[in-house]
Amino acid sequence: MNELRDESPLALSRPDLMRGQNFINGTWCDAVKGGWHEVSDPATDTVFSRVPDSTAEDGKAAANAAARAFTSWRNVSARDRSRLLKRWHQLILDNSEDLARLMSREQGKPLAEARGEATFGAAYVEWFAEQAVRSNGDMLVPGMPGRQQMVVREPVGVVAAVTPWNFPLAMIARKIAPALAAGCTVVAKPAEDTPLTALALVALAEEAGFPAGVINIVTASRPGTPDTVGSWLNDPRVRKLTFTGSTPVGKYLARASSDTLKRLSLELGGNAPFIVFEDADIPAAVDGLMRGKFRNSGQTCVSPNRVYVHDAVYAEFVEQLKVAVEALTIGPAEREDSLVGPMINGRAIEKIERHVRDALDQGATLITGGHSVRNEIADGPFYYAPTILGDAKESMTLHCEETFGPLVPLFRFTDEADVINRANDTSYGLAAYFYSQDPARIWRVSGQLEAGVIGINEGVFASEVAPFGGIKESGYGREGSHYGLDDYLQFKYLCQGNLA
Repeated sequence: MNELRDESPLALSRPDLMRGQNFINGTWCDAVKGGWHEVSDPATDTVFSRVPDSTAEDGKAAANAAARAFTSWRNVSARDRSRLLKRWHQLILDNSEDLARLMSREQGKPLAEARGEATFGAAYVEWFAEQAVRSNGDMLVPGMPGRQQMVVREPVGVVAAVTPWNFPLAMIARKIAPALAAGCTVVAKPAEDTPLTALALVALAEEAGFPAGVINIVTASRPGTPDTVGSWLNDPRVRKLTFTGSTPVGKYLARASSDTLKRLSLELGGNAPFIVFEDADIPAAVDGLMRGKFRNSGQTCVSPNRVYVHDAVYAEFVEQLKVAVEALTIGPAEREDSLVGPMINGRAIEKIERHVRDALDQGATLITGGHSVRNEIADGPFYYAPTILGDAKESMTLHCEETFGPLVPLFRFTDEADVINRANDTSYGLAAYFYSQDPARIWRVSGQLEAGVIGINEGVFASEVAPFGGIKESGYGREGSHYGLDDYLQFKYLCQGNLA
């Protein structure tokens, strides 16, 4: 049950990467209570594997192992930690095709995208391998004679990482790599829909030679997750929690971990505006929207959710966008020409349908799409046609809720100040995009948009060298870049006296 079926077009060249157990203290093991959780292929909605359905006992065992390992791992030299991370990075690259196939099988994204994610996730491991030897402190100018004052950086401690289903490799790499580089140990819980990629990634980390207990990973079903993660929230040895997911869950984790005053990194929901000004390069704006919106079939937290188009270029933009959207190929991952895969599950389809129905009821214009898809190519229940809705209004549900699917609602505007106010009219602040060729407007608008990441004439901006994170109810903390290492380090001030 823990290997892909031989007839699968996404079969692995290394079946040993298909793991179906928790990894605790350097050992692959079943859940303490023996429970199992099934993993389905969203392209067909058929079960093809299973993993442990862990409980608090498994979470505690992982935390125990991480706490014991921390006492020695924190003292491993930065250069040696860097070498291990570089070995892991190379193993990810060497096995990227299998990782991509596994990712596509459990998440549904087109294989080309999964290959890109494997390389992208590996880039974070490489980046933090290099940053491990650069976590320098500071020598301070003494405040008075006879003193030496300095600041050193030390690892926070045990880190709990809880990751989402939409980027099952990149998200866990982006969290584990800086933790290990800083000298922290890790307990991790991947999303219940996509645990297999994370387990394979940890199997490669084991192969790279990380000591027992430094990385621990447990899996759990949707009902079992609160119990498993809850064991870490109340554990004072777990000093940091890093989470990517919905804002309601992020708020719960912040409240539940407050008694132990954990350090938190929360990358939460988004409601990204995408603004096309009258002076925009329209073909470039259409291309940027296509790449930003339909990556992972719209199932990304930075996906443009509200598209504002100036009246003067609205008709031209719609014409070009419609042609581009209708050229997208819908199908399963194993087809090399697939550009839009299935949604992750039935709940995702229901949300898209609800948003489309509500918008049409309120007067939106259906430009293309607007229906589920099932045919001889996309033969499964979770496919939805890429959809454009015109004449969207702020009263529609899709304005205030993140759709998380291949739906583009178009809002008209005529005034710069008005569209900025409308773009900022959300409790979220993760990403925003705008297209303009006016240098003064570029600086003016980028300074007024309320988001942690701004795409200016660019639809895809993720990079290991840049800090990623949001403001307002999209969370706090940053991942990636040299800033991303700071979230796993604490500062200690040393003052030595009587030196005169």
